[in-house]
Amino acid sequence: MNDFKDPKCAVCGIPLFEKACFTEEGKGPDFCPTMLQTDLIAEAREEYKDPGIKEFARLSSVQEGECYLERDRKPYVPHCGKTRIQEVCEFAQKIGARKLGLAYCIGLAQEARMLNDIFDHQGFEMVSVVCKVGRVLKEEELGIKDEEKIMIGTAETACNPILQAKILNRAETDLNVLLGLCVGHDSLFLKYAKGYTTVLAVKDRVTGHNPLAALYTSHSYYMFLHRQGF
Repeated sequence: MNDFKDPKCAVCGIPLFEKACFTEEGKGPDFCPTMLQTDLIAEAREEYKDPGIKEFARLSSVQEGECYLERDRKPYVPHCGKTRIQEVCEFAQKIGARKLGLAYCIGLAQEARMLNDIFDHQGFEMVSVVCKVGRVLKEEELGIKDEEKIMIGTAETACNPILQAKILNRAETDLNVLLGLCVGHDSLFLKYAKGYTTVLAVKDRVTGHNPLAALYTSHSYYMFLHRQGF
């Protein structure tokens, strides 16, 4: 049996500059993984000793820092100046990626074309796979009832993230980019993809694919979600 509590970092009430994960003299609550789970901390550090992993992690941190502008100004006030698309392009170049895999939702076909053009103009070789690839029928393959379909009364094709991942695996992509895959479908893609994968955008049909908008407006337009237990 574990002799530590499951971490609940999201509800840690300690101020940022007093957290154990942020400063050497910091403190943490009784579930703090930085203070308690020293065995896993050591295991993770061992993984970073792999030269390839270490370099990937190093370049990830470099990219993180470069998003913030005018870091040499004093006093420094953090502010960012790069979009997610720009960061994906820059990071892919940093790691020496030549072939990018784009796994996207058919509902974002227009956005996928625009994104493909951007990556192509940046000099990347593009491989793209739509979610409906393979035409797996929901009713026949997954046991979906007719009333559970989007278009009731039709032969509806299911999303196929496993095949998307396998196709990009076969193409030996250097970096995969997810664009708008459904909840659950994105999970399956990440489970089956062999290569590194980053998420450009997730699907949220109500907020224009900006799910945090529901949090930022939770005390106004989306208050009804709280009343319903969401």
